[in-house]
Amino acid sequence: MTSGTRRSNLSFRVAQDLGRDIVCGERGAGQPFPTEAELSAQFGVSRTAVREAVKMLAAKGLVSSKPRQGIRVLPEESWNILDPDVLSWSLDSQPSLGVLREFFQMRVAIEPEAAALAARFADDEHRNALQTALDGMAAATPNSDAARAADVEFHVALLYATKNRFYIRMRDFVRTALHVSIPVTTSASADYGDTLRSHSGVLAAICAGNADVARRRMRRLIEEARTYLDAG
Repeated sequence: MTSGTRRSNLSFRVAQDLGRDIVCGERGAGQPFPTEAELSAQFGVSRTAVREAVKMLAAKGLVSSKPRQGIRVLPEESWNILDPDVLSWSLDSQPSLGVLREFFQMRVAIEPEAAALAARFADDEHRNALQTALDGMAAATPNSDAARAADVEFHVALLYATKNRFYIRMRDFVRTALHVSIPVTTSASADYGDTLRSHSGVLAAICAGNADVARRRMRRLIEEARTYLDAG
């Protein structure tokens, strides 16, 4: 391993630790932030590695670093909350019901239209991927990790089935939103069969090429899940 690779790995580790602390509220905006020298001593890495880690965090909108001003945490509205790392760190912050509702609001703005596009543009490969995910849901024990993983893959496969690059780029957001929300909504659901039937209905509409029905069924699927969240 070259020195550059080692430094890159160390920088990534520092960025991961600091980024998680920021997103989880351990290092808030306006609070004193360690200097490069202090972070170097804290993590046992060079100041160059620290500087690279800070650049990673700055690219995600979490911090700013300027001469004579030092490093400071930026307010939450500056964060790139669709960045895969920021989304991942948000999992560690035990999102509130308010955050979960925001997830659903975004999903209902994205996935119904994605289902409609999939009905128009999906090919056999995309339809097979959706069917494989649905089969995985059906074969898994309800509320198990395997069931949840297959559920997530169904929704991600749906984005790919749109053949739209911008929808596909939403995969990290949708994956994270589902990882957070599925344990809440499926545990509240009295019948896992309802979940399977809802997903199967979306796929049937896509396979039939009926964009309006696919859109409507996906919206209903998300709204049903949000009802379980609100009831909890």
